[in-house]
Amino acid sequence: STMAAIVAAGAGAPVCKHGSRSASSKCGAADVLELLGVAIEQTADGVAACVREAGIGFCFAPMFHPAFRFAAPPRRELGIPTVFNMLGPMANPGRVKRQLIGVADPRFAEPMIRTLQGQGLSTAWVVHGGGLDELTTTGPSTVLALADGEMRQFVVDPVALGLPLARKEDLVGGVPGDNVLAIRRVLAGDRGAHRDIVVLNAGAALVVAGHADDMSAGVGLAAAAIDDGRAEAKLDALVKISAAQTEI
Repeated sequence: STMAAIVAAGAGAPVCKHGSRSASSKCGAADVLELLGVAIEQTADGVAACVREAGIGFCFAPMFHPAFRFAAPPRRELGIPTVFNMLGPMANPGRVKRQLIGVADPRFAEPMIRTLQGQGLSTAWVVHGGGLDELTTTGPSTVLALADGEMRQFVVDPVALGLPLARKEDLVGGVPGDNVLAIRRVLAGDRGAHRDIVVLNAGAALVVAGHADDMSAGVGLAAAAIDDGRAEAKLDALVKISAAQTEI
């Protein structure tokens, strides 16, 4: 999620997130980041500057994959997930070597991880939890992981990581404004279901990035990045540096 990406960056992992506006859901990463004050329409040089100077950058899909523009109207009209929900995450223009991707339908996890392997990624996780395209705190989640050319599958249990179980209704996302409010509250230190699922997914990102040895360490690092203000500082830096890039 967008919030997990910000927190992972706050904990020290360089992040290059790829996304677009809402198509088959109420809210897309671009919608949220824009409302948070991020200048999302960046060139490759602009994104690179954000990653270099802020530790996190956002590749707005239509800027890098112009053909995606033509798919947006019918995707919105359909209002359900399509193949683009899988293509988008795998088409990250940042040439990343490590990637964490969520998939809402677990049937697509293996084709996606094999595609990422074919793209030459050294480390990748494709995760699914309780119908969500991310790790969930409503119960165990499944991870299909690629590392050093080997694939393995395992389960992430939030309870084993010290996180309380949540109800699905506690995690339902809303329109962009609702999600922005949730992000602001989590970064300000609010406890609860939103924070728990964020530290879970940010923890996974930190493991994939090589900044944590395991999920327990990753969750701890993610929580610390929120509590000491580093995550919020990363968002502030992204807002500032992205704005500066659009003025060049």
